[in-house]
Amino acid sequence: MFRIRCVPDTILPEDRAVVGQVQEILRRQFPGLDPGEIDKLPDQLRDPMAHRFRSVLFVADDGGPRVLGFALALHAPDLRFCYLDYISTAARLGGGGVGGSLYQRVREEARDQGCVGLFFESLSDDPAVCTDPASIKENARRLRFYEQYGARPVAGTLYETPIRPDDCCPPSLVFDGLGSGKPLRRANARAIVRAILERKYGEACPPGYIDQVVASFRDDPVRLREPRHATGDAPLREVRPVGSVEKRIALTVNDRHEIHHVRERGYVESPVRVRTILGPILETGLFDRVEPRHFGEKHILAVHDRDFVTYLKRVCANVPDNHSVYPYVFPIRNGARPPRDLPVRAGYYCIDTFTPLNQNAHRAATRAVDCALTAAETLFHGRRLAYALVRPPGHHAERRAFGGFCYFNSAAVAAHHLSALGPVAVLDVDYHHGNGTQSIFYERADVLTVSIHGHPRFAYPYFSGFADETGEGEGRGFNLNLPLPEHVEGPRYREALEKVLRRIRAFQPRFLVVALGLDPAKGDPTGSWSLGYRDFRENGRLIGALNLPTLVVQEGGYRIRGLGTNARNFFEGLWKGAFGRKNDTR
Repeated sequence: MFRIRCVPDTILPEDRAVVGQVQEILRRQFPGLDPGEIDKLPDQLRDPMAHRFRSVLFVADDGGPRVLGFALALHAPDLRFCYLDYISTAARLGGGGVGGSLYQRVREEARDQGCVGLFFESLSDDPAVCTDPASIKENARRLRFYEQYGARPVAGTLYETPIRPDDCCPPSLVFDGLGSGKPLRRANARAIVRAILERKYGEACPPGYIDQVVASFRDDPVRLREPRHATGDAPLREVRPVGSVEKRIALTVNDRHEIHHVRERGYVESPVRVRTILGPILETGLFDRVEPRHFGEKHILAVHDRDFVTYLKRVCANVPDNHSVYPYVFPIRNGARPPRDLPVRAGYYCIDTFTPLNQNAHRAATRAVDCALTAAETLFHGRRLAYALVRPPGHHAERRAFGGFCYFNSAAVAAHHLSALGPVAVLDVDYHHGNGTQSIFYERADVLTVSIHGHPRFAYPYFSGFADETGEGEGRGFNLNLPLPEHVEGPRYREALEKVLRRIRAFQPRFLVVALGLDPAKGDPTGSWSLGYRDFRENGRLIGALNLPTLVVQEGGYRIRGLGTNARNFFEGLWKGAFGRKNDTR
C-alpha cells in the first residue's frame, strides 16, 4: 500500500527529508543528470517563479518516511500548460502501481489548473533515431505506458534535433491532451515549445536553435504520431481523481465532549451541536477521521497562566456530580488575595456569570485542545486542510480567564504550536469577538489575529473587539478587528471578509487557523445576522483560495436547524477554494 501527497516546499523537517530522498532517486535513476539540476530542487520548491515555472512535487510513500516514487511537474500559469519534468520510482517504474498513480495525479493537477495539456519528453523508440537495441526496448515500454492515456509524440517537427552534434537518441516531445479531445493548435504549441526550450535549456541551446525548432511547428492543428503500442480497442484512460492525501480534510472529533452536558434551561452549548455537524460533513466524502492523541499540559501552559490552569483543574475535580458553580464575585479592586473557598474564587478567573464550572468541564476542554493539536500536526505531515470538531469552544478563553462557554483556547494553543515552524494567521469568523485569542497574542508579531464580529456595543463580550485595538509592543499592527453592524447579510459580510483576507495575504503566514463560528447564520439565538448556507459556501471558498495549510477549529453556532447544512457548505466551499478546477466557473 502507498499514499500520494504533494510536497509544497522544504520548510517542514519531514518535507526536507522527503526531498532529500527524491534527490537520491534522481542520482540513482538518472546517472547522467547534471548534479546541479538535482541540487537546485529545494530552491525550485521554495521560490518557483524564480525558475519561471511553478514546481509541483508529488511523492508516493509507504504511509511513513520512505519515498517509493515521485513526479515533478512544472506549471506555467502564463501559458496554461504543465510540463512533466521527471517521474520515477525508487526501483523500476511500474505499469499500474506507483508510477501509474503518480502520472494520474499529475494529469489531475494539470486539468485542475485549466491547462491546455501536459507535455514531457520521452526518448525515441525509432531505430533511425536511437541505435541502442536495449534503449529502444525500454523507450518503447515507456511510450506504451503513456499511450494508454492518449499521450503521443509530436510528429513532423525538428524538436528531436540534437542540441549538440554528438548527442545521441534525442528526445521527442510528447503531448497529453488530458482526455479533452481538443487538438493542439499551432500558435499554442509554438509558444509552449519556446517556453520549454528557453526556460529549461536556454543556456545550452546554440544561437538560432530555439527559433528553428519553434518555426518547424507548421501543422495546424499539430500532428501527433499514430499509436504504435496500443493493444486492441482498449479505451483511453480518463483523468481521474487520485486519493492524494493533501486533498483530504483531516478530521478530529472530541470523543469526550458529551461528558460536559449542562442540562440547565438556556444553556445552548449542548452535545447535539457536534452530532448535527458531523453527519452532514461526513456525507461529502472529503474527510478522513484521525483519532485524537493526548499532548500534555505543557501546550496549554504555553498560552494560559499556570495559576489559572491549576485552579480550573482543582475546582472541577471538587465540584459534586450533577452540580455547577457559577461565578458571582468579581474582584475588580483586589485580585491579589483570593478567598480560600474555590467556588467563590471563580470570579477571579471568569469574565461572565453564565459559564459554569462542573466536574467534567476541565476534562472536556483538555480533550478539545488535544483534538486541535492532533489536527494541527496533520499539517506537518502533508495535509493542507484539517478540522477539529470540538466542544466546548475556546476563543473567549484568555490567558488567565474563562467565559463565553470557553475554558481553554484550543485555537490559540494550536496556533502557538504551529508558530514554531513559521508565522501564523488566526482568522476568527464567529459572530462574537475572540477576545481570548486577541489577548493571548496581543504583543506578538509572529501571530496575526484577525476577527470579523458583531460590534461590542451590542454583542458579547462587550469589552473587546473594537477597531482601534491593533496590538501592543512588538504586536502593534498585528491585530485587526472588523466590528460589523447589528444587521448583516451575505454581501456585506463578504466585503469584510475580502478585506481581512487581503491583510492575511500581505502578512504571508506559513499556516492559517480559522476559528469557525456558525453563529452568523440567520436565526442563531446568540446573534443577529442573516447569513444563509450559500454565504457559508462562498466564505469557505474565499478562505480556501488563500491556498495555505489551514486548521479549522469549531467555535460557536447554536441554531441546530441548519447547523449541519451550513457546516457542510462551508467545507465544500473551503475545499473548492483550495483544490477546485481553476477553469471551473460553476
